[in-house]
Amino acid sequence: MTLNSRSTEIRNLFDRIAPVYDSLNDWLSLAQHRIWKQMTVKWSDPSPGDICLDLCCGSGDIALMLARQVGSAGKVFGVDFSCQQLAIASERTQNYYPPLSVTWVEADALNLPFPNNHFDCATMGYGLRNVTDIPHCLQELHRVLKLGAKAAILDFHRPSNPALRSFQEWYLEKIVVNAAKYLGLTEEYAYIAPSLDQFPIGSKQVELALQAGFATATHYQIASGMMGVLVIAK
Repeated sequence: MTLNSRSTEIRNLFDRIAPVYDSLNDWLSLAQHRIWKQMTVKWSDPSPGDICLDLCCGSGDIALMLARQVGSAGKVFGVDFSCQQLAIASERTQNYYPPLSVTWVEADALNLPFPNNHFDCATMGYGLRNVTDIPHCLQELHRVLKLGAKAAILDFHRPSNPALRSFQEWYLEKIVVNAAKYLGLTEEYAYIAPSLDQFPIGSKQVELALQAGFATATHYQIASGMMGVLVIAK
């Protein structure tokens, strides 16, 4: 797996935050991120027996949700370039009996090690904002999905309402970064706001998905527009 310097920087960041990633997400979102992830899984439309992809899987939340949906006849591949996140995801898999059918793969979202037309559905949680080439990432996702397959992509979103946008900026700066400071992770969590400033809003995400070859694309704003889910179909 060959990464450029920016990708390596992001991978190292996620390696560093891996030990506290789940607990901080629960606390900072008041556990709402689990509801948003469940919505993402539902929008990806998995069925029993499906082969599913969870791209930028992190510590495995969404991949494990998918695995419960597809059952023992299905298969889920959780892909991330952070070996530390994957190690935690692998440990979590051992908490389930009977075991869930998940394979953890260390790989780059811009160069997926899968054949064309392979997956019945796909998900991506808080990953698209962090790839170094969003159009190429969407093209790779399109390549590995079967015809008619759906993907659902969850991430932060800048709300159009000025008051809500101000609240989001305050929350990221005063709550998220200050909480991370006590864990020695100020720099790691301070990156969220500038990364969000560079991230395309929902309408632009739709445009990019259609340019990547997807037949349909719809962006749903959730959490008062502070989060969003891009739902696309090949």
